[in-house]
Amino acid sequence: MERRARVAVIGAGPAGLCAARHILSRLEAFDPPVIYEMTDHLGGTWYYEERVGKYENGYPVQSSMYRDLRTNLPKEIMMFPDFPFDDRLPSFMHHSSVQQYLEKYCQRYDIARHIKFNTVVEKVKPVSMETETGGAVTWEVISRSTCGDQKTQTFDSVFICNGHYSDPHLPYIPGIEHFKGKVLHSHAYRYPEPFANKSVVVLGARASGVDISIELAKVNAQVILSHNRPTISLPPPLGIRQASAVVGVLEDGSLQFQDGSVTQADVLLFCTGYNFNFPFLCPSDLGLDVQDLFVTPLYKYLLPPGFPSIFFIGICKIICPFIHFDCQVKFALAVLEGSVELPTQEEMEKEVQREVQRKQDTGVQMKHLLNLENDQWDYYLDLARVGRFTPPQPVLESLFKEVSIQRQKDPQKYRQINYRLIDATQWELLEAPTEQTD
Repeated sequence: MERRARVAVIGAGPAGLCAARHILSRLEAFDPPVIYEMTDHLGGTWYYEERVGKYENGYPVQSSMYRDLRTNLPKEIMMFPDFPFDDRLPSFMHHSSVQQYLEKYCQRYDIARHIKFNTVVEKVKPVSMETETGGAVTWEVISRSTCGDQKTQTFDSVFICNGHYSDPHLPYIPGIEHFKGKVLHSHAYRYPEPFANKSVVVLGARASGVDISIELAKVNAQVILSHNRPTISLPPPLGIRQASAVVGVLEDGSLQFQDGSVTQADVLLFCTGYNFNFPFLCPSDLGLDVQDLFVTPLYKYLLPPGFPSIFFIGICKIICPFIHFDCQVKFALAVLEGSVELPTQEEMEKEVQREVQRKQDTGVQMKHLLNLENDQWDYYLDLARVGRFTPPQPVLESLFKEVSIQRQKDPQKYRQINYRLIDATQWELLEAPTEQTD
């Protein structure tokens, strides 16, 4: 009988829990996974804590969750396909409901006992094993518990699920050293009260930039939302001004915008996203180029062509995250079980190159190459076809598109809408409830 494969999972957020759940459902092929988690809790970025900066042990606080965040996708398309949210929850939930959901998922599939909490992965490296069959790679994982014990274990495969919302991306602004106010990134933002009645320039108008601007305006901050996207429709009573990108800070500390206008501000708040960070990997050993906002080449956004037994789960952006992780994990396990035959390394590298070229030809910037958005559905169909599992239901795509339209129409109020899935292709609107708390 063949030996069962040993798999390491790095991170006990949603992606890591999803990987563990599917590995545990295939115990004929896999040993129970070893899940490494650097904190003392599961949930990844969904675990809210007021602390920012570093823990007592010197490790950085991972979560970027802020106190009043509500999901910007409805629970109907947030859920793992085999584990629905509680029906009684509104479509757009407070973040604590998602954390509770992940804790229940963990209980339902008996995952917690496989998690090594307070354990930091220091190194993951491929070890070549020459065998008669032409050589296979195993992986050495060196970890350290927060009390200092170092341990080395060997695995057949590694799932990298360490998330990408903990290393703030701070674009350089010429003259920033002249700015006299407070500079912070949304990673360290928790609630609006400290900014009441202050003038705040928010840089970046993706999800957190818009949401945080609205929160700040409600405590009477004078908000300027600076971005280089088309104007966003924000309710006039909020008094949020929109401006072009900040291009520099003048010697007197005032901010200069692309259109030449100038303003003074108490606070400069970067809502400019996050860098990819794999401190335990040497990317060049794996033939990978890891930049702040991009990782390449990854075949099907998942695996380095030269090392098809290490999988990067969930590095794409603008997706339905839990559905995305679920499809990626199922595909990866099909690769490991041998039911998916991968092309040669050279063919995989060419396919990645073609995909990058296709996107660049349509004008996609390097930093946006991992944004899937409406391309995600074809991607899931492709993974499901090759990996031979059931793809996400079509209703999820149509609801995703509907929510995008509503969010653009009214970024402040779209979360008051409630949806219900009728069947695999149809959803319906429920009565818009009266908003209890905001």
